[in-house]
Amino acid sequence: MKTRATELLGVALPIVQSGMRWVSRAELAAAVSNAGGLGVISAHTQPDAEALRREIQRTRSLTSKPFGVNLTLLAANAGVDIEGFVRVVGEERIPVVETAGGSPAKYLDALKKSGTKVMHKATSVKHALKAQSLGVDAVIIDGYECAGHPGQDDVPGLVLIPAAAKALSIPVLAAGGIADARGLVAALALGAEGVCMGTRFLLTRESPLHDAIKARMVAARETDTTLVGRRFGDSIRVMRNARVEEALKLEAAETTTHHDLLPLIGAGRWMEAMASGAADDAAFPLGQCVGLIDDLPSCAELIATFEREARALIQQRLASVF
Repeated sequence: MKTRATELLGVALPIVQSGMRWVSRAELAAAVSNAGGLGVISAHTQPDAEALRREIQRTRSLTSKPFGVNLTLLAANAGVDIEGFVRVVGEERIPVVETAGGSPAKYLDALKKSGTKVMHKATSVKHALKAQSLGVDAVIIDGYECAGHPGQDDVPGLVLIPAAAKALSIPVLAAGGIADARGLVAALALGAEGVCMGTRFLLTRESPLHDAIKARMVAARETDTTLVGRRFGDSIRVMRNARVEEALKLEAAETTTHHDLLPLIGAGRWMEAMASGAADDAAFPLGQCVGLIDDLPSCAELIATFEREARALIQQRLASVF
């Protein structure tokens, strides 16, 4: 497949694995890259810049293909050594960085000087246009269906993807709600140059997520996610479970503050539960597309299926309509 995204990223297929905190490690990223997509490791999974360097080197020991690094710039990550991560990205000559959660403006000059391409994740056309004006190389547009932070505008991909593709001149990759070749073909038809997926790669054999939680998610339907933190302007799409129901009740109480809610929904809790397998004890980020997922393939099997089924959809299903 050839799109502006494959040319920009140096990959065979326009499929990017989203940088997921705790999950996006060397084994997962390398498996995606080896299969023809772009694997991405999460800088914030690592305790410091030198640990990120070791993870980059570990990834290189598993693949000779391009891979990227995710930098999440949320205000909640204040105190994290972003400058150190950016320095290591440059020194290690990482070809692509995925930024999300905040403006990448402060770091763009350093990344550009090292030859790194920057994809910025945005949840609205307004923010995508701002990122383009700053000089990013591509935008990942994240619809309401996505795992984690969907923004506050509630615009689903069927509208958001073509709106972004129309407004921007740089390549747009679609994220949110995509779990199979139908989503890839639809995204391309809507004007995107490729797709970025988190939940689908979360549920693969190379994902380090505990097997008990994988099984719970594979059994989930499209209605088994919800938004927490919305009252405080910090919506997060997560899997429904006992802890999330507790969090929603707490959030509904008039006296509850955002700070009160964080012990139930914060990353520290769900990262610990991802390792232990406590499927009811944390607010796990999860997209609505989980309802389309009923298996746990390897990344190679998954991407090969995407390629085969996308070709069949375009050449057979869509061609037969006319």
